[in-house]
Amino acid sequence: MRFYIGVVHQEGDSAFGIHFPDVPGCFSAADTLDDLLPHAGEALALRLEDEAELPHARSLEDVRNDEDVASELEAGAFLLAVPFFRLSGRTAKANITMDAGLLAAIDETAKGRGLTRSSFLADLARREITGDAVE
Repeated sequence: MRFYIGVVHQEGDSAFGIHFPDVPGCFSAADTLDDLLPHAGEALALRLEDEAELPHARSLEDVRNDEDVASELEAGAFLLAVPFFRLSGRTAKANITMDAGLLAAIDETAKGRGLTRSSFLADLARREITGDAVE
């Protein structure tokens, strides 16, 4: 999985804004910090959806040392690492091992939501990776 470093700004009581120096034209905003990571991940997914080749993702240190980013940091911005992964559109079978009681609870919850065990676990994993809190 690759991470793109976003530069986060907020002025006064305004929303938090984020842009990605390594992904020109990609930006997002959120009213709270808790919502910023999932919104930023969604913005990356939409911006890079049709890209045959993904832009190079620099390291946190390389982005921090970028002259433009350094001046933004001096003005009060901060950096946020946003995970990005491209869904392949194909499925793969996996064998997992867990406590039988936990598995039963997963199956009961998935059934109650009209989901299969696999789709339930995949959704939870995606939410955990992208920072999109389950409510």
